[in-house]
Amino acid sequence: MTVTVRIPPSPTGYLQVGNGRMAVLNALFARKSGGKVMLRIDDTDDTRSTKEFEAAILEDYAWLGIAHDVFARQSDRVAQYEDAAEKLKASGRLYACYETAEELDRRRKRQMAAHRPPVYDRAALDLTGGDRAKFESEGRTPHWRFKLTHTKVAWIDLIRGPVEIDTSTLSDPVLIREDGRFLYTLPSVVDDIDFAITHIIRGEDHVTNTAPQIEIFEALNAAAPAFAHYPLFILPGGEVLSKRKGSLSIRDMREEGIEPLALASYLAKIGTSDAIEPRTSLDILATEFALEKIARAPAHFDVAELAALNGKLLHLFSYDAVSDRLTALGITAGAPFWDAVRPNLTKLEDAALWWRVVAGPVTPVIEDEKIVAVAAALLPPEPWDETTWAALTKPVSEATGAKGRALFHPLRLALTGRGDGPELKKLLPLIGRARALARLKGETA
Repeated sequence: MTVTVRIPPSPTGYLQVGNGRMAVLNALFARKSGGKVMLRIDDTDDTRSTKEFEAAILEDYAWLGIAHDVFARQSDRVAQYEDAAEKLKASGRLYACYETAEELDRRRKRQMAAHRPPVYDRAALDLTGGDRAKFESEGRTPHWRFKLTHTKVAWIDLIRGPVEIDTSTLSDPVLIREDGRFLYTLPSVVDDIDFAITHIIRGEDHVTNTAPQIEIFEALNAAAPAFAHYPLFILPGGEVLSKRKGSLSIRDMREEGIEPLALASYLAKIGTSDAIEPRTSLDILATEFALEKIARAPAHFDVAELAALNGKLLHLFSYDAVSDRLTALGITAGAPFWDAVRPNLTKLEDAALWWRVVAGPVTPVIEDEKIVAVAAALLPPEPWDETTWAALTKPVSEATGAKGRALFHPLRLALTGRGDGPELKKLLPLIGRARALARLKGETA
């Protein structure tokens, strides 16, 4: 059996990190198993789906490194869904209902007032041919519900373990709207059958949906895939990260300078037994991935933690991995510059700040006139290398008696205009003698 997973975004908005996590987990599971990834665009809701959002989703997945082996749009497969619906109608599992949304809402409110669960009462099953003709003469068109078996549906969830849901506690799900459009459930099951999906890895908000879906698989004479439902993200404020509340778009994170491998590492590791550390390839993440490592407790998504992880990843990158991007920022100092500044970066664009420190102009901050004046007088001749900083500070210390922070901080402020930053033994040769001398003299250079 070839493992085949599916990633099914809806093009009704920008890709959110919750959907990104689902994609990363599925992609890593398939990669580790030597399997395939299907990317399915769930665009049956043509009132909200747009080609612009579809293009944005594809771009964001590509940025994240998520590739697919099979591609499909649900809007291209309506004939297959209609065929499945006819089979369900013929077997008596899909039945017509004529209640309006207002009538259903009133019925639910009465049930709740009577302390009964707001489950659909299957009144439509008692309609006669005359009843249906009367409704249709009034201009009503039916929506179609799938008749559940009202038995217990059980499966072994690959994350949650044994799960059992009594479908008598659920309303028969609506599969087709009054206007003939398909809702999510039937197209999803038909696609899973037609594309031989073996594993469905998704958020635990779909657990209850799984029982009706398994019954639809069975009604269409197909075996259900294996299921794995992971806990949803929790934001620092305690709210659940979902499509409806507290969402964070991958597009926003891209614009904020988050590296794709930092986000992929975070999404793969958060809420697992693994330490949250960056990895420099999806292949490494895949070798470390296992559904068994995913905890049952909700994972706390923390933007600050992701930003710190982003910095850790940058610290691992070689110059060759970022050289083109540095050149695009106008940075031309090569590998020595990257080696000097990368320990101080949280996002790559921050390198431009340190390039300005190196190339100027910088207005020096003179904290101790005596120390910087002595340093200007004792500045060694070029060529400079990483030993130059010690060759300068040792005689300045001997001449002034200053040591430690009292020595180094005034020099840093004068040479860089900042109170912290990369090691000066690496930065000073990049600044160069002429520029360093001018700054020690209090000149902008």
